[in-house]
Amino acid sequence: MNHPTLAARWRSWAPYLLSILRILAAFLFFHVGSAKLLAFPVAVMPDGGTAPLTSLAGIAGALEVVGGTLLLLGLFTRPVAFVVSGEMAFAYFIGHAPQGFWPVL
Repeated sequence: MNHPTLAARWRSWAPYLLSILRILAAFLFFHVGSAKLLAFPVAVMPDGGTAPLTSLAGIAGALEVVGGTLLLLGLFTRPVAFVVSGEMAFAYFIGHAPQGFWPVL
């Protein structure tokens, strides 16, 4: 009897699983970016308003909305992923790292 290995079975599902991961990441970026720019569905700015486009939060929100949209559509996925991952690294080192290595815990 010839049984396929577990790796061979998952290999056939890889394109579908990667698409689901890409779409979920796109929705996450779009959601957080729209919250910064439009205060929808919830305001994330301390004053309850929107971030000015010339601030760091405004630039981050614009990158997240545009990047999330492009990722959702599957356009320029590698360059967009590189840019938004750099944005996330910058946000970590500027906003979260000063609070400690594990700022959420």
